[in-house]
Amino acid sequence: MSRSNSVPKPDDAGGGLVAVANTRSALSNIRRGPGVNYEDIGDILDNALLVYYPDTRTDSNWIWVEKGALKGWIYAGYVEFIDAIGALPSPHQPTPYDGKVAIWHWKGTTVAENTAAELLDTIKRNAPNVSQIWVKITNGVNWMGNYDSSDMAINGTASIDQWVATCQAAGMEFHAWAVPLGLNVEAETAIIVEACKRPGVQSLILDIEPYDDYWQGGASAVRPFMLALRRGLGTRFHIGLSVDPRPQHYHTVFPQEWNPFVDSVHPQSYWDTFRKTPAETLASVWTVWGGFDKPIIPVLEGSAAAQEQTEAHTLATQVHGAKGVSWWRHGVISQWTGANTPIDLASSPADTTSDIVQNYADEVTIFPSKQGFRSGTYTGQPEFSARRNTWGWDYLYVTTEERTSKVWAEWRDDLPRNGLYEIAAFIPNRKATTTRARYKVHGIVGTTTEVVLDINQNQNRNRWVSLGVFDLDRSMENAGRVFLNDVTGEPDKEIAFDAVRFRRIVSTPAGYTPAPEPPRPTVIDGVHVADGYDSPVGTSEQRRGETVWPPGWRDATPFGKLYFIGTPSEAYHPGADLNFGRPYADKGMACYACASGVIVVAARFGVWGNLVVIRHDPLYEPSGRVIYSRYAHVQNMRVSAGDRVARGQRICEVGDAFGRFVPHLHFDLSPTTLLETRPSNWPKLDYGLLMANYIDPLDWIRRHRP
Repeated sequence: MSRSNSVPKPDDAGGGLVAVANTRSALSNIRRGPGVNYEDIGDILDNALLVYYPDTRTDSNWIWVEKGALKGWIYAGYVEFIDAIGALPSPHQPTPYDGKVAIWHWKGTTVAENTAAELLDTIKRNAPNVSQIWVKITNGVNWMGNYDSSDMAINGTASIDQWVATCQAAGMEFHAWAVPLGLNVEAETAIIVEACKRPGVQSLILDIEPYDDYWQGGASAVRPFMLALRRGLGTRFHIGLSVDPRPQHYHTVFPQEWNPFVDSVHPQSYWDTFRKTPAETLASVWTVWGGFDKPIIPVLEGSAAAQEQTEAHTLATQVHGAKGVSWWRHGVISQWTGANTPIDLASSPADTTSDIVQNYADEVTIFPSKQGFRSGTYTGQPEFSARRNTWGWDYLYVTTEERTSKVWAEWRDDLPRNGLYEIAAFIPNRKATTTRARYKVHGIVGTTTEVVLDINQNQNRNRWVSLGVFDLDRSMENAGRVFLNDVTGEPDKEIAFDAVRFRRIVSTPAGYTPAPEPPRPTVIDGVHVADGYDSPVGTSEQRRGETVWPPGWRDATPFGKLYFIGTPSEAYHPGADLNFGRPYADKGMACYACASGVIVVAARFGVWGNLVVIRHDPLYEPSGRVIYSRYAHVQNMRVSAGDRVARGQRICEVGDAFGRFVPHLHFDLSPTTLLETRPSNWPKLDYGLLMANYIDPLDWIRRHRP
């Protein structure tokens, strides 16, 4: 049968059911007809929300599914359809967050907009399904304006009244949040009550975390604090509790002391920060805080990848039954897919597809001691020390200063054009213990001063941390400049000066379309897209041949194979071990990028030897699948983190991990961010981790040739 033929949805398909797809592997492909001889037209990821039609199931176990504009047949033997539960019936009282999506707002100096009206317009334009804004009003005994010099700062009740009026004009609800310290109960509760009694303030969320600069009153201060709040606000005013939900922190915030006084709990479910998957994080949230016996309204990680945002939203609302969600925070959300997903999905996932997708276009990473970086001292003496981070480049560090700076550093990008840029800083795994690294961003449209962002390096080590999304005009003085010095107000800490990354954000129309016939474009609406995948080895002519692995190359350890059986190294193999000819004959043979993309890692990792990871461009179109590839045990790396590479570009050579192995190329592919966040991951005997995070490279390349 021709691959171009298709079998449409049967006339007697019956009604569709909304379900969460629990796939046996990281993704399952959709075909034009009920069989492998039909063309592959797309993929369904694990934990995706879709509609399936039970009455269409064929004798060979194929079934019709729909997800947005992607519609076709999937093999039901590889996927379990878990009926979406939506918001479960609850014994608790309704909350102001039921059926709602909210965005947290910290302070105006950390966002691209200059007024509350502009901020709300940005949210409604990108995420019209958001209906609530949660605004920080106080910190201890102070109004938030003490820490926010912007025009949208909360300096008192007049500021709150203005915010409420602006929200009402935009069709949004105003909710307040605060960080109480518990050191002056009378003064802290008085200012919060004054704020929350203003007309239009819908609720209050208290941010209680086990860290410096948060609650310091201990267990004994909770009851008097909450009694004073309840006397001032009454028992019907809704008060929520936001917490770090990790098990080790549960008892450190005195949950049983807060329990009688609060109406909901808002766990900060930051899977990327926790180095977990959305599924692992949310399952832990309900395990740890389910016994608190309050409605759980999770706080989801807005700076995470769009794919993970959508997965987290689906799991929270359709598996765990959350009646509402919020997103941390405006200013770091660069892709709005998750935030724009409504809570009520009972009709069809097809109805919730956004009209716009945010993508990254130009991307520049500035490394210490490389082009675009400058540093100096105020003492006239050498003050910096240097070391190499685990991702393969050098960075600088010094001890922190309480008041007087000794050193400074600057990262500067010659912006290719005006527009929105996500700016992120890499925090190394060592020599980064400060909790108050004060990054200063310059040249933001609508401002004449720098924007200061406090980053807790100690809690964010060995990862990229978003400083925010900023509207930059290249004609402005200092545009594209980030500044950092060593003044943090802390003694005896260390502050790191590592890489800073600029990524320009562009918006493109959403919607899946089948891959066009070759030749395919490599740039669409300013977004780099992958035109297909090739073998990472072989000559140019061989890589265009009919077989995926070129003649003479073989896969010694295919995907999913259990090897080293009976030894301490027994493991499932997450990719392919590619060899050529006789042992040692392939050492030094060229390795090529299997598709276009950006190098995210090029470094030496323990037993792996040299390792390269590429984040590939979206497949065929801006809203296409993003895949990561890993090349391990290699030698003579020709690329560095931040480099853009084309399909077929030579990036390294087959190696032996500095003599640890017989020469071969370890090559694997992942449809998740695992290889970007944990480049040296090895699943060992964890079959679930393998199937959730890796895909068969032979199968993927065969189905997506240029």
